[in-house]
Formats: sequence, structure tokens, C-alpha cells
Amino acid sequence: MIKTTLGHIQLNIDSQNTPFYKELFAFLDWETLHDAEGALGVGCADSSLWFIGNANDAKNDYDGTGMNHLGLHVQSQDEVDQMVVYLREKNILPLFETPRHRPEFSQDADHTYYQVMFETLDKILIEVVYIGLLEKE
Repeated sequence: MIKTTLGHIQLNIDSQNTPFYKELFAFLDWETLHDAEGALGVGCADSSLWFIGNANDAKNDYDGTGMNHLGLHVQSQDEVDQMVVYLREKNILPLFETPRHRPEFSQDADHTYYQVMFETLDKILIEVVYIGLLEKE
């Protein structure tokens, strides 16, 4: 057996959308690792995402074979709500009646799975989620 961790994920995008990803991941406090024409690398802990501006015209169907969504964990429900404000400022609407609590994904009544889901300019589905103790509102 070999022990592994997530190293990186490459996402092919339209190169004109690179500034969107740079700004989004700066807001999420990810470090810019590489920023050159046609390629943006951002990192957090030991993982990185690479946005490569050479996508072809194939359409992404996140319910088909391949990646469904990219999930990003945050430290509080408030940070999910901050993400919603950020998205609205960018005219990006949350999907699937989010933000919302998902009790079916919670371990018990004292915990929550609180998420917002949205689609990027390149139709990549992203989830920002807090998993932890239910915070009193």
C-alpha cells in the first residue's frame, strides 16, 4: 500500500476567465503559486488548483462522467454567508436553493453541513461548505 494525499487538480477554462479565478481564490485566502498567460496556479496547504486557459468547445455536464463539483471547506457558517455576498457582488447566483443547511449530511442534531453551490463562468460547479457544530443564529 502507498499513502497519498491530494496534490493538484487541473481545470481547463476559457483564458479570458483567468482573472475571475485569481480574484475568487484570493478572496478564499489561497496563495497564488503561478500567474502567467494561459495558466494560473493557486495553493492551500499541500494542494493546488491549476486553471489552464486552453479549454475546447466540449460542454461540461457535472452530472455526467467526470468531476461533479469542487468542494471547499470553510471554518464557520458566517464564512459561507460571506461567500454568498461575494458571489452576489459578482452577479453569480447560488444554485440548488443554497445557502442552506443539509441535515441529511450532518452526523447529529448538534452538527451541520451548511453550503452554498455556484457555477463559475466556465460552468464548473463549486461548493463552499461549513461542516461542524451548529452555530446559534
